[in-house]
Amino acid sequence: MKLYKTKTDIVIEKENKFYSVVNENWDSFINDDFLLYKLEQLTLSLPESTNEVIKDILPPIGTYQELWACGVTYLRSKVGRQEESKSSGGADFYAKVYEAERPEVFFKSTPQRIAGNNDFVRIRKDSTWDVPEPELTLVVTTSGKITGYTIGNDMSSRSIEGENPLYLPQAKTYDACAALGPCIYVTDKALDSNTIIHLDIKRNQVTVFKDSISISQMKRTPEELVSFVYRECSFPHGCLIMTGTGIVPGNDFTLKSGDEIKISIDNIGTLINTVQ
Repeated sequence: MKLYKTKTDIVIEKENKFYSVVNENWDSFINDDFLLYKLEQLTLSLPESTNEVIKDILPPIGTYQELWACGVTYLRSKVGRQEESKSSGGADFYAKVYEAERPEVFFKSTPQRIAGNNDFVRIRKDSTWDVPEPELTLVVTTSGKITGYTIGNDMSSRSIEGENPLYLPQAKTYDACAALGPCIYVTDKALDSNTIIHLDIKRNQVTVFKDSISISQMKRTPEELVSFVYRECSFPHGCLIMTGTGIVPGNDFTLKSGDEIKISIDNIGTLINTVQ
């Protein structure tokens, strides 16, 4: 089952049928340990609609929710971070965190800096090497329960982070530094480990980078990542957590203004953004 946040309503999609939920606050609606059951009950009483109700889609994050992120959760990410930070002497940090008990987790963004599907994302003006990071993103309630999944685009400056690992906040957090959407895939089961994340970057309508990876390549489980984010932080409105990327373009690639970034994850959908 899928859940969309729009400018006017909350929309439930079940088996290609659509149901509009009106006069509900997204923040409180989504922060529910029994979200799937609630959606099942609503589809029994609400009138059916067509997919025309899915318009003016917003990022599926609440006004008071935070977006956190995790890093170096795939081997390819570890290698990529080591490559970009070699000259600064920071390569060992990424090797160590990949093997450590404690993962890398960091605050990514507040809602006002997050783009939605078909919105613009940005690259920093003071950066020379920029990439999108396609990530499975967890929807987590106040209690720490994972109730759904969405697609995340963690925009990142490799030149700034590579210069010094202490520059991570500047490399990761700025206006339009992330995108989420187009929906939340709501389920009470863990995603199949064979779930594939796809990335396709087009420039002037021509693919300039394309790759995919299975979430089975993640070194850590979603539950493990949630436990560290929630260890000493409370989230009264719930939280969204990006789980890291396993797709890292080569050192000769950087995003440019006008590039189209398309990220797809099995069962969830496709998130499309354009670089401003």
